[in-house]
Amino acid sequence: MGKQMNWPIVLNEGELTLQPLRLRDRRVWLDLRARNREWLTPWEATSPLIEEQKTLPTYVEMVNFHKREGKAGRSYSFAIWFHGKLIGQITLGGVSYGAFRGAHIGYWIDKEHANKGITTRAVREVTRFGLEELRLHRIEIALRPENGASKRVAEKAGFVFEGLRPRYLHIDGGWRDHVVFVKENTRI
Repeated sequence: MGKQMNWPIVLNEGELTLQPLRLRDRRVWLDLRARNREWLTPWEATSPLIEEQKTLPTYVEMVNFHKREGKAGRSYSFAIWFHGKLIGQITLGGVSYGAFRGAHIGYWIDKEHANKGITTRAVREVTRFGLEELRLHRIEIALRPENGASKRVAEKAGFVFEGLRPRYLHIDGGWRDHVVFVKENTRI
């Protein structure tokens, strides 16, 4: 088992704050997602079982799910706040201990705040949390090969290209190839 964390956890790095979404963040989160729908659609996970997936979880269901996962130590999802403004979300998910001691990072950012280094800072902080505080051995970022901005984030955050995973995740309505970047903990 890993180190027990008291959820909720807030991570700070200068004017960047990473904290779990709260119920009171609903309106601003929904507005942000609506403004960025077209920008995010090509990169968003979808279900291959469309007939079974009638509706997406509500905001309240999503927040409660992330709360349960955080308390259980399986996944740590954070809203990205910059200068007090909600601009995205980042998750350290699939946390596994035992012989693997690994996880993966996923994120999205408001189009207006893209390409400003903020996402890289958030990835670095979540990576620090995973490697130093949870003492994970390895963290992965899987991204679509054509997502140059996300590739730059992974590289700037110190992740190293590991390889291609064909048809790895169901994204934007189909099974999509992903390239995987990895950062390992050299201290354990």
